[in-house]
Amino acid sequence: NLSNFTRGKSIMKKIATLTLGLSLFANAHFLAFLPSSDNVSDKNKTKVNFDISFIHPFAQIGMTLEQPKVFLNSLDKPLSLVESEKFSHKSWKSSYDIKAPGIYKFFVQPQPYFEPAEEKFISHIPKVIISSFGFEDGWDEPLGLRYEIIPLTKPFALYSGNLFQARVIHDGNPASNVEVEVELYNEFGLKAPSDSHVTQVVKTDENGVFSFVMNHKGWWGFAALIEEGELTHTDGKNYPVENGALMWVKAY
Repeated sequence: NLSNFTRGKSIMKKIATLTLGLSLFANAHFLAFLPSSDNVSDKNKTKVNFDISFIHPFAQIGMTLEQPKVFLNSLDKPLSLVESEKFSHKSWKSSYDIKAPGIYKFFVQPQPYFEPAEEKFISHIPKVIISSFGFEDGWDEPLGLRYEIIPLTKPFALYSGNLFQARVIHDGNPASNVEVEVELYNEFGLKAPSDSHVTQVVKTDENGVFSFVMNHKGWWGFAALIEEGELTHTDGKNYPVENGALMWVKAY
């Protein structure tokens, strides 16, 4: 009868919603920090624009990002922010006018995000390195962040098919046996063979080093995850914190 049919549709809708939710939770959270370019070479085009969002990069699905802070090289040089929208969720934009040759290292400090499905806070600090006017010295020097990825491959001159290698640092020391989640910012409409293929995972060796071959052009996010510490949720309970050292690099 009609009532049974209606109940059946409601149950199927709930199952579909649950399935979609489980699929999203299986994919990694990334704080995307994407500049308009990782190289500045034209003196008439020196302004770099930043798109800052909390997303599933491959699935191109957004989450709300409360106002973070953005810095150049150190906490002494904050950048201004403008609220925006990415994939129908709150995101942010920033910019910086690069006038002199150099290596510019930008990073974001977000407000910790509570993920109910995983019962933990997520606090990821992404960085991106930009070269200007051919200057290349110092791209492998750390900023001194508590959780940080230090590139061992020049990060602003990469091709698809290149091996990207980097070291994960925790409190100034190499972090061994740490999982590094990797995703492509999939603005190309690519389809993964399975959910497991969406987020690639590699682990650091005893020296904190990981390697990954980028098999497609575009922006790649690398997130080294270290669970440490606790924060108190609004429910009064303490939950663990997933600290992420993130880095974004572009393959051409």
